[in-house]
Amino acid sequence: MPEERVGGDIRPGRLTPGQCAANFADLVAPLKPNEARVAAERCLFCHDAPCVAACPTGIDIPLFIRQISHGQPVAAARTILDANIMGAMCARVCPTENLCEGACVKETSETRAVEIGRLQRYATDAAFAAGKQFYSAGKPTGKAVAVVGAGPAGLACAHALARHGHRVTIFEAKAKGGGLNEFGIAAYKANDDIAQRELDYILAVGGIGVEYGKALGRDISLADIKKRFDAVFLGMGLGGTNDLGLGDGVSGIEDAVEFIARLRQAADKSQLPVGRNVVVIGGGMTAIDAAVQARLIGAEQVTIAYRRSQAEMGASAYEQEVAQTRGVLIRPNLRPVRVEQSGGAVSGVTFEYTTSRDGALAGTGEMVTLPADQVLVAIGQALRAEDLAGQGLALAKGRIAVDEAGKTSLPGVWAGGDCVAGGLDLTVAAVEDGKQAARSIHDFLSSSANGKA
Repeated sequence: MPEERVGGDIRPGRLTPGQCAANFADLVAPLKPNEARVAAERCLFCHDAPCVAACPTGIDIPLFIRQISHGQPVAAARTILDANIMGAMCARVCPTENLCEGACVKETSETRAVEIGRLQRYATDAAFAAGKQFYSAGKPTGKAVAVVGAGPAGLACAHALARHGHRVTIFEAKAKGGGLNEFGIAAYKANDDIAQRELDYILAVGGIGVEYGKALGRDISLADIKKRFDAVFLGMGLGGTNDLGLGDGVSGIEDAVEFIARLRQAADKSQLPVGRNVVVIGGGMTAIDAAVQARLIGAEQVTIAYRRSQAEMGASAYEQEVAQTRGVLIRPNLRPVRVEQSGGAVSGVTFEYTTSRDGALAGTGEMVTLPADQVLVAIGQALRAEDLAGQGLALAKGRIAVDEAGKTSLPGVWAGGDCVAGGLDLTVAAVEDGKQAARSIHDFLSSSANGKA
């Protein structure tokens, strides 16, 4: 049978299924009970714990670590989930080195922080394994809330509102929930179908219905759901991606987010087409995740090209190290200027070297061409104009403008997560947005019930 080829030298089967399965094992192995106890006992249980202040959801980290050290991981999970209902995924995907672990006093005194992320995973995994459901829907209030988007912000908001007794309907554009946790995170960070198991756990609270295949602006309008519901929360994330503006119509150039989504949904990753020489354009987490996974499914040479210095990359130093230890080459100070092609397929990308002059990025005039049979573009996501066309929402910097409680410019409408201006574009930050909005929505609905609205 002739070898299948897609585009230039993009094809599946570069590795065997067994090789791919081994490559996509856990990035960091879960702690065993004795390892967890030893790791927990390193904690100083600071009274004014800087790790708590650094956590966007305010998890009581010293408390849950003390519970683990006393052999009570399920109790520790309750402490975590009370503050962050998506604590299981956050334990795997949070940039802990920049948040809780980065603030840990052990990082300074011993140059190695307490392994907060791994301990959080140990606790939440224990609760899931035990089938422990801590929450249930509250007494029905007669109020109904629409949530647009079944990603971290929407799910956190829906869960909190259901616990108050409000009836919640989630409208999700895709056929599955979870948002970027399901479609946009590297597969080696989210093994064992954890995103869907966490989704099932959240929905098991009761009082939440999900309508899949319903996108704002396409299948539902904000005006319509405002008429049908007492309040609305928008947590649809960023459905669009920024365009490179080069190589239109050239085979082999694709969006890195879509590449990652295909990887996450593939039962056999060895059958995903990948190039021999892959160039990833961008410097954030999406670029890292796409580049590493291209290597893991068999690309021989993977290069990340970023227009600014390596220190200015959006991806953390730890994530950059993960990429480099897996054979990814990081080339900073390269700005794409032209896509090279042969027979309608990409054959390389020409870049201009850049430098910083008075704080501004400037080209040097010197060029270099990197060979490529596949180019993955990861230069940022954007709110799709069609999602909000005619909805009447005020925007700021291309995203939804909200106040500190998540209120938008429209009465009765809140928003949170990646779709709002000023967000951190992190799962943990989106969860906190959902929590805060749910608190504000509950206060609004309670006032409405008393005739005070």
